[in-house]
Amino acid sequence: MPKHTTPAQYALILIDMVEDSTGERQRLLHGTSMAEGDFASIGARVEDRDFITLANNALALTGDPALGLRLGMSLNLGAHAILGQAFMTCRDLGEAVNLFLKYHHLLSSNLSLAYSVNEGWCSLVSVDRPQDLPEQFSYEMLFAAMLNTLRGLINDPQMQAEVDFPYPEPAHAEHYYRVFGDGVRFNCAQPALRFRTQLLNRPLPASNPALRNLYEQECARLLADLEGEESIEEQTLRLLRKLEGQYPQMPQVAHMLNLSPRTYRRRLQQEQQSYQTLLDQVRAEHATHYLLNSRLPMSTIAYMVGFNDSSNFRRAYAKWTGRAPGEVRRGE
Repeated sequence: MPKHTTPAQYALILIDMVEDSTGERQRLLHGTSMAEGDFASIGARVEDRDFITLANNALALTGDPALGLRLGMSLNLGAHAILGQAFMTCRDLGEAVNLFLKYHHLLSSNLSLAYSVNEGWCSLVSVDRPQDLPEQFSYEMLFAAMLNTLRGLINDPQMQAEVDFPYPEPAHAEHYYRVFGDGVRFNCAQPALRFRTQLLNRPLPASNPALRNLYEQECARLLADLEGEESIEEQTLRLLRKLEGQYPQMPQVAHMLNLSPRTYRRRLQQEQQSYQTLLDQVRAEHATHYLLNSRLPMSTIAYMVGFNDSSNFRRAYAKWTGRAPGEVRRGE
């Protein structure tokens, strides 16, 4: 199995934040490989298990329930390293968003996102929790970092966004409104950040097409290095999520991954997985997105995820998720 990793800059920023307030570096790094030697020698990325331990230690040491928000608002364009540089050289915000969707695994190797534009709003939906971190910390960090990056790109610290969180309003909710503004909702079926589509055409002040191409080439190289470590399960899920509305047969997917069907099937079995299970997982993700973010009739959604009959879709969706499609659409 591959190693899931996080940019080292994120860990360094968190360490600095906590060390400044507590002075407890040794306890902060306890249980991580970073405690074993020179932190500067770990390279450009840290393993997720180290970052998770670091975050849990930080929460325990600081007792700060809004630590995820504070960290997210500290993750600026510079913290995103080469991808942050690539963002800044884009022509406009829309181009930067497309670059983010293409290379976001450089920022979190197991982050799964869906993107849509509907009725004047751009939506970035978190399909899965970014990491095996405390839920509130995860989504606070993710959405605060997204908003901080968007604001930095267009040089507008007051840019507003709507943000949906999948848990009840916490005791420190005032920090959410301070960071995101009034458009915050809790107890939502799917976590998401939305901003106005008119911002997509906003020119970026540091746009540089020549540099952008160079930075993207480096992003592509780094992503290829990461994906070369992915399991067949992860490669399959990543591919199917990109093929929204197109659900190929197993031999086609094997071909896309440069494997023979026999080798592909064997490697899935070694990982105790099957193609049908992974296909159904992605179809459920896509169907949930349509149910929550569109007014499409059930028959249309059924067709878009591969069913000719809406009643068969309803039965399959209930089997996949344990919930009826109508319940999801109504937010029950």
